[in-house]
Parts: sequence; structure tokens; C-alpha cells
Amino acid sequence: MPEFHDAADAEAPPEEVWKLLYDPARFPEWWAGIETVDTGADREGADRGDLTWYPDGYPDLPMPQLLETSRSDRRVTISCLVSDLRFEWRLEPVGGEGTRISVDVEIPEAEAHRLDTQRAVIHESLGNLARIASAS
Repeated sequence: MPEFHDAADAEAPPEEVWKLLYDPARFPEWWAGIETVDTGADREGADRGDLTWYPDGYPDLPMPQLLETSRSDRRVTISCLVSDLRFEWRLEPVGGEGTRISVDVEIPEAEAHRLDTQRAVIHESLGNLARIASAS
């Protein structure tokens, strides 16, 4: 199974980064390629996951996701129920008021051709998350 790790530092305490990371409604602010997120009970795909996101440019392509959060571990895991990609985000305090944001991504063999694209998307998303958190 292809996988990769990436990390970035934010000049913000973990609590500020957490506010962006655990809230699916805020994913489009920082996660590259996500246009909208729906968490309503009447959404398409509601019977399969905790939330549904729609990729940029594909408003008719619902992608149900499972979301697991652990505030005590500073961890958010998102598992795609369509493509079986898995993203595990973690926060770690660094320095006085900083946070290291790291993510481990697992890609099933059937989606291995997406490895380079996912690596670029996640790298951009990490930068976005760190920048927005640092500005708050």
C-alpha cells in the first residue's frame, strides 16, 4: 500500500490549529481540492459516512468520508469511503507558541496512480493550514 508523510510548522498554538482541523465545515478554507463539505443528515451519502465532500469542479460527485477525532491525542483521521484513501492528521506543540502539523496518508493499491497528485495536494493543504492558523 503506497503511503507518505508530510509536515509543516504553524506559528500558532495547537488549540488554534485544532479549530481548523477538526471542523469539516472549515476544510474548504485550507484543504486544496475541496470545494464544499456537507455534514447534514439529509445529504447524499449520509448513510455511508460522517460527512460528504465535493471536489473542486465536481459539484455532482459526492465523496462520503468517515471522520474520527481525538482532542486528547490532537489527532483527526479522515477515511474516504469512495477511494479508500486515509489521512491521519496530528498536532504537536513546538517551541513556545508553535505547532507541528503532520499527516500520514495511506493510498490503496487500486489508487496508487494518484500518489504524486495526493502528495502535492497534501503538501499544499499543510501550507494552507499552517498559514491560516498562524494568521488567526
